[in-house]
Amino acid sequence: MSDAPGWFTRAIGTTPESHRIDVGGTSIHYLAWGERALPGIVLVHGGAAHAHWWDHIGPSFLPEYRVVALDLSGHGDSDRREEYTLRAWTEEVAAVIDDAGFTSPPVVVGHSMGGFVTIATAAWQADHIGGAVIIDSPVQAEDPEVARARRTDEFKKAKTYDDPDIPIARFRTIPEQRHYLPYVKEHVARNSLTVLNDGRWGWKFDPTIFVPRRAEPAQLLAEVTCRVALLRCEYGLVTPDIGDYMYEQLGRVAPVIELPTAGHHPMLDVPLILITALRSLLADWDHSRPLRRPAN
Repeated sequence: MSDAPGWFTRAIGTTPESHRIDVGGTSIHYLAWGERALPGIVLVHGGAAHAHWWDHIGPSFLPEYRVVALDLSGHGDSDRREEYTLRAWTEEVAAVIDDAGFTSPPVVVGHSMGGFVTIATAAWQADHIGGAVIIDSPVQAEDPEVARARRTDEFKKAKTYDDPDIPIARFRTIPEQRHYLPYVKEHVARNSLTVLNDGRWGWKFDPTIFVPRRAEPAQLLAEVTCRVALLRCEYGLVTPDIGDYMYEQLGRVAPVIELPTAGHHPMLDVPLILITALRSLLADWDHSRPLRRPAN
């Protein structure tokens, strides 16, 4: 990746700690950057993604924060379950928070499906979260990976490969977007593969993660009491109407911020804009008092 800029090479050159914990009999893997006993940020990936989607994002918050990125069960280097539920994924987030050594409840940042998990964690595990940032999670619509899984057989039979360079070259997101930074896309794709028992290469996610419907987050918005911010991508899935709906459900106290030029996966096309938005929110939250929901 000789064409990658210095900020990116420095970020992915910052080696994270690698941890495993047991959550309900399932081994959950997470990465951590920064010293224990610092304020915390927890990064939650989208459907079929993994913790390494954040490798170039997490180190940007050092040395002020301890940053954690987990692999939800059925994703990345975490184990698989017989059944995947939103409740189980929130328990995994809470368990990682307990294990990570934060001084206070962290800010949890969730992208796409990970935003749904973050909303549910804020509602069901409220004592674990100090703030929540939801990135382009369309709560009034089925997330795109689930929709594709229901319409096609694409995820039902996992493809395998003799040569890892073939799937890396073919790597694409759902939904696809008009632009990716090639060095980010290659790094994420390379870390999305694993060697299988037969010596061939395959994707790390379990295709059955798309089976359960995840309609609860829209109803759970009204139960969230911590600070919340919504980041919608200019060319993403959260339309202005959906953003307005989420704003109303959250009591008209959560900012809705558009990331200009961003596709649905902003860490792949506009990572510096995403980092700047997150830094700005964290700086504001460090020095301001949250607005409260209006009384009914």
